[in-house]
Amino acid sequence: MEQAIATLGKAIGAGLCMGVGAIGPAIGEGNAVSKALEGMARQPEAAGDLRTTMIMGCAITETTGIYALLIAFLILFTL
Repeated sequence: MEQAIATLGKAIGAGLCMGVGAIGPAIGEGNAVSKALEGMARQPEAAGDLRTTMIMGCAITETTGIYALLIAFLILFTL
């Protein structure tokens, strides 16, 4: 019974970790893409620079979600 409760706690903890850990990157990437597209619409000649900067920003932002996935795996398989 104790093992089942511990397994349930791990699953809930990992799920919460991924749920909360995915909210920030999703909002951040949405804002970054929104503003980059707005800038491209206003100045089409700057589209290349804006696109490059946006992709770099999204890659850095996405690392937060990857860290949350790593922590969720650690919760599930090591504790």
